[in-house]
Amino acid sequence: MQIIPDEPELAPDLTEDGDMDGRERKLRDVSASAGAPDVSADRDATTAKGDELAALLSQHRGERHIIVMQSFPDPDSISSALAHQMICSRFDIQCEIAYDGAISHLENIALVELLKIPLLRVQDNDKLPSYQGSIFVDNQGTTSGLTERLISAGVPVLAIVDHHELQNIIEAKFTDIRTDCSATATMYAEYMEGGLLRLEPGDVEHARLATALMHGIRSETGGLVRADRRDFRAAGYLAEYVDLSALLGILSSQRSRHTMDVIHKALKSRSVRDNYSVAGVGYIRYEDRDAIPQAADFLMTEEYVHTAIVYGIVVKDGEREFIVGSLRTRKPTLNPDSFLKDALGGAAPGHYYGGGKREAGGFEIPIGFLAGRHDEEYMTWKWRLYDEQIQRKLWAKLGVPDERSE
Repeated sequence: MQIIPDEPELAPDLTEDGDMDGRERKLRDVSASAGAPDVSADRDATTAKGDELAALLSQHRGERHIIVMQSFPDPDSISSALAHQMICSRFDIQCEIAYDGAISHLENIALVELLKIPLLRVQDNDKLPSYQGSIFVDNQGTTSGLTERLISAGVPVLAIVDHHELQNIIEAKFTDIRTDCSATATMYAEYMEGGLLRLEPGDVEHARLATALMHGIRSETGGLVRADRRDFRAAGYLAEYVDLSALLGILSSQRSRHTMDVIHKALKSRSVRDNYSVAGVGYIRYEDRDAIPQAADFLMTEEYVHTAIVYGIVVKDGEREFIVGSLRTRKPTLNPDSFLKDALGGAAPGHYYGGGKREAGGFEIPIGFLAGRHDEEYMTWKWRLYDEQIQRKLWAKLGVPDERSE
């Protein structure tokens, strides 16, 4: 019989006051040497960035700023913009939260309506020169039609706060781009916990903000399924202040009929090869653009599929046409940002048609010379032309033979 000796009892490392600080310090050192996440380093970096942002805002007291979201804002973008607006109010800075596209996803509409978030849809340039600074939240200027318009109006870029891959399109006085964060909402929750805006229990405005940020984190992490320690820590901080009834109301929103039609088109047209699902859905109304990422999410529910790409031609009457696509993936070796940039290229060096973050990406390609409504035969021919080109580029980059060309 093998005799296993008792483990020696570990004597606690007591301080002069008789507490356990010495032992705890040794355990922390052991954890760090074993590769455990350095939470204190995260907090130190966030505090430093928060202090830097506070210093910038202090220099611009009393000004009027525009917070720029992506053209079609999602919950992460909307909630982060609201957080920045409320932080700025502490510095006597008046901010308007702006976008130039549309909000069509019913869940996003519920978020804005239930939490009474004031948003400005910018349709003309008359008002732009009145702003003394612009703040880009949850984007770096590549997914907003306001970027060039604000630059032309002479509005300086003061700050960029984002969690997507670095785009190098615009420069700002303050930049906080963290690709290791799952959501920009997580970054703002960390700013607030660090002291930029202290939430108070019972404060209606703070409950509104906490609820929005919680939804932003939830939506970016697949209901916290893909959340990392920073997202969980941020959600834990916000949980005390969240209006649960409002959050449930937002989450109970249903899909619109137009969205269901787009999902149906994606199911009918999809090509599934080597666990990739690619679908073109034809022409989409400008107001229904948000149906494309929802269709990509839906295709991801099919058995064995690890990557889904859905795209279509978005038509805005009397204005431009462009191809819009969304990518979703669970494949660890597929980086959406580099994949879309390599596969689809761009209009000029450094100005790519697509980009993304971990597990998700999107692209927008202007139609240009062939834009415009004509007879049915012409519209059918135009869709087939672009559908063929997109499919060829995607399958080639994925390294999968395009069956349609065989």
